[in-house]
This record gives sequence, C-alpha cells and structure tokens, in this order.
Amino acid sequence: MARRKIHAWLLQRWYGDRPIGLFIPLAGLFTALTAVRRWCYRYGIFNVVELPVPIIVVGNITVGGTGKTPFVIWLAQTLQKQGFRPGIITSGYGGRSKHWPLLVTPQSDPVMAGDESVLLAGRTQVSVCAGPDRVQAAHYLLQQTTVNVIVSDDGLQHYRLGRDLSVIMLDGRRSLGNGWRLPAGPLRESAVRLEEADIVICKTGTTSDTVSPANALAMHMPLQDAVSITDGLRRPLAEFSGRPVHALAGIGHPQQFFDALGRHGLHVDGRAFPDHAELSQADLTFSDDAPVLMTEKDAIKCRGLHLLHHWYVPASAEFNQQDAARILSTVRQKLTTKGVKPANTH
Repeated sequence: MARRKIHAWLLQRWYGDRPIGLFIPLAGLFTALTAVRRWCYRYGIFNVVELPVPIIVVGNITVGGTGKTPFVIWLAQTLQKQGFRPGIITSGYGGRSKHWPLLVTPQSDPVMAGDESVLLAGRTQVSVCAGPDRVQAAHYLLQQTTVNVIVSDDGLQHYRLGRDLSVIMLDGRRSLGNGWRLPAGPLRESAVRLEEADIVICKTGTTSDTVSPANALAMHMPLQDAVSITDGLRRPLAEFSGRPVHALAGIGHPQQFFDALGRHGLHVDGRAFPDHAELSQADLTFSDDAPVLMTEKDAIKCRGLHLLHHWYVPASAEFNQQDAARILSTVRQKLTTKGVKPANTH
C-alpha cells in the first residue's frame, strides 16, 4: 500500500506544473551523469556493439506509460506481414530467472521471464529474448533463431547496443510533464532527443486529441472487447455499459486505462498499481460480484487462477493509413540500407 501511495504521489508531481523541489539537486547530478555517459558512447570511449542485422530501438524519454508495448507488437506484426523475420529483445523486468538471456514463449512463466516478455511473445508469435543486457540478449537471439531484424523494446538508453533506427514514444496527454529530469521530474533525457529520433509517436486517448510535437505521428489504442480470464469468452465492452465495474491496472499510466473504460459508459472503480507490480489475492478480491476488468499485461500474471468475475481488455495500436505508410516506409528504407529484404522480394 505504501509503495502504491508513493508511486501515485510521484506521478502527480512529475506530471504537474512544478518540479519536486527536494530532488532538484539530484536532478542536476542525474543530468550530468547521463550526459557524460552518452558522450562516452558517442565519441568511442565506451564501445558500441554493432550487429549484422538491423536494430530498431523503441523507447521513451519519460517515465512509463507511453504505449511502447502495443507499438512493438504492431511493428513486429507489420514486419511479419511484409515478409521480414523480426525478433524482439526486452529486459524481462520483474522476472526472477537466475539465467539470462532467456528465450520466451507464450507458455513461459511470467514470474521467471517477466509479464511484458510473455505478453510480447503471445501477441506477436515471433522470437522473443529477455535479459537485462540488451547486447547479450541480441547475440543469443541471433544464435538461436533465424531473425533478420531485431526490435529492442524500451532500449533507447541502452547505448552499448548500436541501432539503425530509433522510435521515441510520447504520451499525448501528459507530454513531458513538468519538464524536469529525474527525480525532480519524469524526464530520462532532454527533450532535444526528440529531434534526433527517426520516428516520434504520440499516444492519444481519442482520435480528436491534439498531437504534440507537430512532427509526431498519432497512435490510438481503442478498447473493444473484454476476455474472460477463466474460459477466454469475449464480450464487447458495450455489454458492460451503464454497469459498475472494478478495474485494476499495474501499468505506466493506470488512469488512462480507467478513462478509456469510462468512455465506453462503464462506471469504473479503479485500483492503480505501479508498473509490473505483483498482484496478490487481496489485490484481486472485491466485496461484491461486480465484473473486474484489468489490462492484458496484468492478466498474464493471473493465469491458472480461478477468477470467475475477472476479465482482461486487450489494447492494440492503430494508425491512420497515411501515418502507417510513413512508418513502414522509414523502416523499410533502413532495412534495405543494411541489405535486409523481405522474403517475398525477388
């Protein structure tokens, strides 16, 4: 409970108008250290490892909740449809495995591999390798599979791994928050980094939301169905409209999930948790029989539990036709430059 309160307090201050004054000196130190670290990689003091296949890095410059996972899923699926053989590397955050890197399948134990790793494997059906060392994970993926392009999930600040294309994700509503670096604000890096990205994508709550910065592409994540954790039955969210429901979310921006459910006419009693939080039986239990809706990432951790009233709501990334074409064109150009062509190209 204390961790949840601290997490909620930090998010409220980070995405408010002012920095957390107590942390301003630490933010200055963090800024200096990260600048020196990046300078060392840029000028060859620290070694950057280049791999024989293209590396697409997807990340953010703010703390959590920018839609990285849905975009990585969309990108991997799109590359598959284009005839490429994508693989994904991810940190395996929260996983308790004693041996890394780890090839992850949809059947892998999320306790060992991490919830996000298992979700990526299940939704994409591509080869996924988890491990805190991105370079080691990428090498292992190449040794064990036949992938010809690697997508690095949340790898923007892992400078040791060379990259051919970088994608920066933003939350359209929260943007850059109070504009301060960690821990006084939510920024991992300066906003200048946006100008260096090949693609900037802004996650929006609705299709009418304003996209900022102006060069960013809008990504929508509509919620449509709820899936029963017990038997996999799917029901349109419209069937829950007008009813009180409990909702829980252990993701980067829980309120956005609750708001999205509310736009479908649901009366939401939200219970927010820190990203990747472990869920206890008490966290999943409520005093009535109202439906309990959760994110798909949280549901991964509930497999095997007998939860009659619990449903998860999958979120998928969507782009308008023009923006999707721009992303694909940029990606294909980078892959072609490195000599990688889709299987259906002769």
